[in-house]
Amino acid sequence: MLKPPVTIVGDIHGQLHDLIEIFRIAGDLPYTSYLFLGDFVDRGYYSVECASLLFALKVKYPNRITLLRGNHESRQTTQLYGFHEECVRKYGNSNVWRSFIQAFDCLPISATVDSIFALHGGLSPVIDTLDQIKNLERKQEVPHDGALCDLLWSDPDPRQGFFLSPRGAGFMWGSGCSDGFLHRNGLSLIARAHQVTMDGYQYMHNNKVVTIFSAPNYCYKVDNLAALMEVDNHCDHSFQVFEPAPRRGQPHVTRSSPEYFVS
Repeated sequence: MLKPPVTIVGDIHGQLHDLIEIFRIAGDLPYTSYLFLGDFVDRGYYSVECASLLFALKVKYPNRITLLRGNHESRQTTQLYGFHEECVRKYGNSNVWRSFIQAFDCLPISATVDSIFALHGGLSPVIDTLDQIKNLERKQEVPHDGALCDLLWSDPDPRQGFFLSPRGAGFMWGSGCSDGFLHRNGLSLIARAHQVTMDGYQYMHNNKVVTIFSAPNYCYKVDNLAALMEVDNHCDHSFQVFEPAPRRGQPHVTRSSPEYFVS
């Protein structure tokens, strides 16, 4: 369990300029505590630098920054969406990528901030309690199905119940599932990442689930805003919404609703 105050950060996806902007907006370590919800790598141009910076900060300030695993912190996904290729291009072989992957295997899957349950993806039909998550064998490649996969891949949905996700991994889950999980575990809110939101954050399930996305102008073309969730000493939360950090040569794009992105 993490003690507030803490700033919760969603997907970064290799967007180094925006990661640096996050620290400018919310405050430098060790003066601000951070909880990152995973997906540090892939898609953007600077995954190596983003992961290196976050790991270095974890080494320097181990009690002030927590890094959770996202669905992109895996072997298969990073070979499809850019991180593996970036490592080979920058270092000439896969050794750096292998070292990062071994570290990703050790990252925690979820955290609590007082009564807030935080993770990358979402709920699983085979997980009812926090103790079940603690007992998972997390030091492995993300499997194609099962509890570990679900926690990193699932998404909330307006419909009721659990049903298979169109992503091909994880589940969609409804508000009744959120209510039951929160009640059983004495929690009040699920804070998660994993999906692009045009305004940086989005509530669902009667404000009991919130999605936080912290990579503005995702993939350098979506033109979405990004957000951070700040939790104060009383466990009240608010959002800092921000635009992309300046990039030399950044092309002009117009704001439009994106098609479905696997994030």
